[in-house]
Amino acid sequence: MKTKDYLGRIAAALEDIARALDPQSKAAQAFAPGSASAYHWQGDTGTMLAVPKVSRVPLVMLRGIDQVRDILLRNTEQFARGHGANNALLWGARGMGKSSLVKAIHADIESRTGFERLILVEIAREDLETLPTLMRAISGLPERFIVFCDDLSFDSGETSYKSLKTILDGGLEGRPDNVLFYATSNRRHLMPRDMIENERSTAINPGEAVEEKVSLSDRFGLWLGFHNSDQDTYLAMVSGYARYYGLAVDADTLRARAIEWAATRGARSGRVAIQLVRTLAGEEGKVV
Repeated sequence: MKTKDYLGRIAAALEDIARALDPQSKAAQAFAPGSASAYHWQGDTGTMLAVPKVSRVPLVMLRGIDQVRDILLRNTEQFARGHGANNALLWGARGMGKSSLVKAIHADIESRTGFERLILVEIAREDLETLPTLMRAISGLPERFIVFCDDLSFDSGETSYKSLKTILDGGLEGRPDNVLFYATSNRRHLMPRDMIENERSTAINPGEAVEEKVSLSDRFGLWLGFHNSDQDTYLAMVSGYARYYGLAVDADTLRARAIEWAATRGARSGRVAIQLVRTLAGEEGKVV
């Protein structure tokens, strides 16, 4: 046997041993979805943790975001039918229902017929470097997956965004056909403005210094903006939530309480609205 062939066989054997000892590699080969419709990806062990009950609200409860709701719902329906669809970045104001919308749409599609089985997989920002392992674990399965990262952003010195860029677009493996990636962020470009300005001011080539990170957001086919609500929209949210939960408070009292509540919180959003409704429900002895 030639020395080159002999060394090649040794190298291949060592790679096989390394894969056998790697828990993430074993998870990628062994994962088979159970009856759960949602999972947490545990990057340190390369395993899926089933979520028996997802914390979410019905889609009909989400108010003031009709346009982005319809766009994301249509995109997800296309994907669940096995058709073309885009990765989505939901960015903008805090408390306006970004993560709630993702979970609500998943539940809505799950409750209807005419779609392939759709599974929601949540991945923490800290585990993004293991994203390629996750993709290998679910690639080729008959189910369709939405991989969801909540509150995605990157600070100076972080490199985990490179794994995400490779998966979204441009890598040799790329994103599997049965996977979409949805992310929420308060930042449109996933990095703080002062960090962008700092890198521009200190780099030899300011454009290239920022381009690599800023271009990450460009790889999402859908950019859906969530903005602070005006008072009329906020009051409509409060009224809708109160009606959904069957609260007995009259319209004038509800309006006054809502305005006062928003003033004390310094914000008007869906999150502020539902927090008020929980308080009112508690006063009536109800649980929401």
